[in-house]
Amino acid sequence: MEPSESHSRFSRSQRPAAHYDAVILGGGINGAGVFRDLSLQGLNCLLVDSGDFCAGASAAPSRLIHGGIKYLETGEFRLVAQSTLERNLLLRNAPHYVKPIETVLPIRSWFGGITPSLIRFFGGRARLTDRGVLITKLGLELFDFLGRRRRVLPRHSMTFNRSVHIAFPDMADDIIATATYFDAKVTFAERLGLELLLDGMAANPGSLAVNHCALTGSDGPSLELEDGLNRQTHRVTADVVINAAGAWIDRVNAKLGIASAYIGGAKGSHVILDNPALHEALAGKMVYFGASDGRVGLLYPFLGQVLIGSTDVPISDPDLAVCEETERDYMLAIVREVFPRIPVSAGQVTYVYSGVRPLPKSTSGDSGAVSRDHSITEDRMPGTEVPVYSLIGGKWTTFRGFAEEAADRALSRLGRPRRMSTELEPIGGGRNFPRNNIERAKALDDLSAIGVERERCATLLDRYGSRAALIARRCAEPGDLPLSSVTGYSHSEIAFIFQNEVAGRLADVLFRRTDIALSGRLTRAVAREVATIGAQALGWDARRIAGELFHVSEIANTRHRIADFDPRPSPERNSLAQVRELAPMERQP
Repeated sequence: MEPSESHSRFSRSQRPAAHYDAVILGGGINGAGVFRDLSLQGLNCLLVDSGDFCAGASAAPSRLIHGGIKYLETGEFRLVAQSTLERNLLLRNAPHYVKPIETVLPIRSWFGGITPSLIRFFGGRARLTDRGVLITKLGLELFDFLGRRRRVLPRHSMTFNRSVHIAFPDMADDIIATATYFDAKVTFAERLGLELLLDGMAANPGSLAVNHCALTGSDGPSLELEDGLNRQTHRVTADVVINAAGAWIDRVNAKLGIASAYIGGAKGSHVILDNPALHEALAGKMVYFGASDGRVGLLYPFLGQVLIGSTDVPISDPDLAVCEETERDYMLAIVREVFPRIPVSAGQVTYVYSGVRPLPKSTSGDSGAVSRDHSITEDRMPGTEVPVYSLIGGKWTTFRGFAEEAADRALSRLGRPRRMSTELEPIGGGRNFPRNNIERAKALDDLSAIGVERERCATLLDRYGSRAALIARRCAEPGDLPLSSVTGYSHSEIAFIFQNEVAGRLADVLFRRTDIALSGRLTRAVAREVATIGAQALGWDARRIAGELFHVSEIANTRHRIADFDPRPSPERNSLAQVRELAPMERQP
């Protein structure tokens, strides 16, 4: 379906219907995937999330669409085969956001890691601190074989000795070889999740996705919902309920009257570093490496800076997930193991983020050893025959396949046929996205003809894919001006986002609909300017603006450690304290 502004328009006054074929609780990537799939099959679906879409773990990944090469160490061949297939499909279906990334594995020995790899392969526990040339070569051969279905990426290669340090002169001297293979990255994960929801609503006018709307309880087959923005309450029923609340699955089940203990979450944190020397040393590639403690680290160029990850820390309360200073310092330290001659420091960190992986509950005590595969459990709404399917585990790469499995369970339960496969279905702005330079030039010609300067058209095309025409038409209207507080965005573009992309709060736009915060460019001045545009677009009064600004300040302080939002007293913070009740911290369902 071609993009249109009417298909993506959402009105807060639109009330949910009284009954849906399926109600999906949680708007992360798993929930969004199921919503689109079932909507494409003709089911009327309601998706609700008490925060914003993709604001939990789905906003805190390594931003990779990867084949899962490390899963080979634990013999999870099926997961690797599925991950590589889904990676290949996403490169085809979402080419505006999913891009190939050349990945380099530094190697320090010839035969290291053979014994512990064998122990882990057969289900034992062993510390793997060295992956030598031989074990790496064998792993990559198997990785290439498992990734053969719908292959779009080159096979791996090896480099040795002097050639390594010619290519990477700043790498540690004890690295004797590198292996290179290709995976993929997602440039804007949050927007990809949003486009799944927009696609679902466009495909079926009977489907609705609502953010900032919380499940508050249930009564028999009836679900009780409260809209956090207008305080309206709703009661809906469904033939099928799908719990896609991620790390909050057990809490959501409790509100449904179901006692469960399915989730044993693990916190993963990442940092973004403004370090030009490190950015240059990476030469556009990702370095994926084993740290001295056996954990796997990664770093790659991201939005002109360097993204570094990640940690793996057990956590019991997902609402408390923040990147601690100890985690930040750990990630900086492991970077020094690979690039010891490049100074890295905490002062170069522009953004940190953290999320909780919804892993299945385990008694092993080692969250790093818990499978990243997914599963579906089935319960019943108390006193009814309405099934509740809880989606456990999963990851960005395999969301489509996981969604398909969940959708098939729901369709089977309802006796409804599958109308179409999503395997080759383009996502959002990936539809008709240019595949080569000739097609790109044509696309830019078409956008320029709308009346927008060509360089600006290139930015919009990269940012929104084929949906760029919608924004370009708005930006071509008289009176559009660039933002004065940050480069790359304009007033009309921001207004379009507020009005057409289900952005109920200022934080939705600053943290997830745009890359303003993620790129380390969020300041109080930016927040104020964007809030003013939001007020004009959505009719906010002065009190609402103050509440939204306070909300952004709280998130910037507690979750992302953004320098311009430090907690020291200021006149602005004192004036905002009186409206704090308008801006509670977002919670998941």
